[in-house]
Amino acid sequence: MKTHYKFIACGLILLFCCQPVPLTGRRQFRLIPDQLLTSLSLDSWQSTLQQYGTITGTPESELVQRVGTRIKNAVIQYFEQENASDQLEGFQWEFSLLDDTTVNAFAMPGGKVGVFKGMLPVAQTEEGLAVVVGHEIAHVIARHGNERMSQLLVIQLGGIALQEALDQYPEQTRQLALAAFGIGAQIGILLPYSRLHESEADQLGLIFMALAGYDPRAAIDFWVRMDELQASVPVPEFLSTHPSHETRIDDIQKALPKALEYYNPQSE
Repeated sequence: MKTHYKFIACGLILLFCCQPVPLTGRRQFRLIPDQLLTSLSLDSWQSTLQQYGTITGTPESELVQRVGTRIKNAVIQYFEQENASDQLEGFQWEFSLLDDTTVNAFAMPGGKVGVFKGMLPVAQTEEGLAVVVGHEIAHVIARHGNERMSQLLVIQLGGIALQEALDQYPEQTRQLALAAFGIGAQIGILLPYSRLHESEADQLGLIFMALAGYDPRAAIDFWVRMDELQASVPVPEFLSTHPSHETRIDDIQKALPKALEYYNPQSE
């Protein structure tokens, strides 16, 4: 009988903790109050900026700011038009260029987006950078950090609440947060979810950059360049938290018609 009640309790938790992702409608598992996770992400954001250092006052850093602000403003306007501004409550957007040659970018809950300077030569153009930033903003809007962190709490710490985890296992919980926010590698049971998040962020990112007046077709050329860059050190798709570039390009081509419906070249 106790086991029966446990199944009922688990079912109720899944029912009330599953919420739809904007635009895609996918139901996702989120255990953590956004306000609490945003507070944790602020600590992680500051420590990450200190670890790598930021670049300011240069044309490159201004480019990151411009692209991020332009896409963010377009997304806010879209959600206002859809009477869904409540889904963006509490966000404190910030876009930073990090002083490291890593070819990567990341996003944290609450609107913190970091782009490593090593990404700029691959992006090449403002629209190329918009592919990257739109993708990262999509992670924030879709609350992938919350979903990943919820999964990690269940798998690694037995499903205890975030505040309890911070009290009992502070360092382990912070490391889990970095992994959940895309700073670190995950191998194992979370890989399928991570690839799902990446594909979903690609889809949403195309729409978000299109809303801001950036041509989403630039994503094809960007991922071709990424493919060429990493051709010398290929990673099997089943060991990667990202889809293979071939899979990604194919999926993006399929998603482009919908994204182009939102594209207005005159948007500013």
